[in-house]
Amino acid sequence: MAGSDTTSMIDALLISLQLSTIATLILLLLALPLAYILAFTSFVGRTALEVVVALPLVLPPTVLGYYLLLLIAPDSLVGRLWQTLFDSSLAFSFSGMVLASVLYSLPFAVQPLQQAFRAIPKHWLELGKVQAMTRQQVLRHIVLPASKGGMLVAVALSFAHTMGEFGVVLMVGGSIPGETKVASIALFEMVEMQQQSEASMLALILMAIAFTLLSLVYSINRKTGMMT
Repeated sequence: MAGSDTTSMIDALLISLQLSTIATLILLLLALPLAYILAFTSFVGRTALEVVVALPLVLPPTVLGYYLLLLIAPDSLVGRLWQTLFDSSLAFSFSGMVLASVLYSLPFAVQPLQQAFRAIPKHWLELGKVQAMTRQQVLRHIVLPASKGGMLVAVALSFAHTMGEFGVVLMVGGSIPGETKVASIALFEMVEMQQQSEASMLALILMAIAFTLLSLVYSINRKTGMMT
């Protein structure tokens, strides 16, 4: 494998790892309140919210990428605001890929947490009410400690899903070497250029990452009895 090809592969993997880490942290912050609301509250529009959260599971990634690209285009309101605040374009940038990854991987963070919250024995929650605990105290002292398995599953699935993204990140970020060319895009381009040895190596690395993360998920499921 040529030195430049090796460097390009490493750069793509590092960008993917950076993207997955940042997106997963943001997803966890967003998914916790969303999952709590969906698991423990009833309100008008709850079904619609669940559908919106789950939509990326069935929506073609290029469709989501297309609408996101329209939303963050330089001549759009969001694009102009971002340009004013940060003096850079949101479209075809790493920041744009983070936004796309968060939206596309949202159900992989919300649903495991929602299931973990619903699996908490009701008498635990009732005990918190009897002790006059506030909702925040119930969340901090009962719900979150009892849902550690769900949080680990949400983190693992979100990270793995972001690592494997292709259509959304390609639509929103393009393929800029050293900036937006993630591992999945690099693999596609290697196959196009018939770089079989490089493609095989990168595919093997991505397979190993996915296998490791899914092994973690199933291990957690066996220990906690969660279903994903």
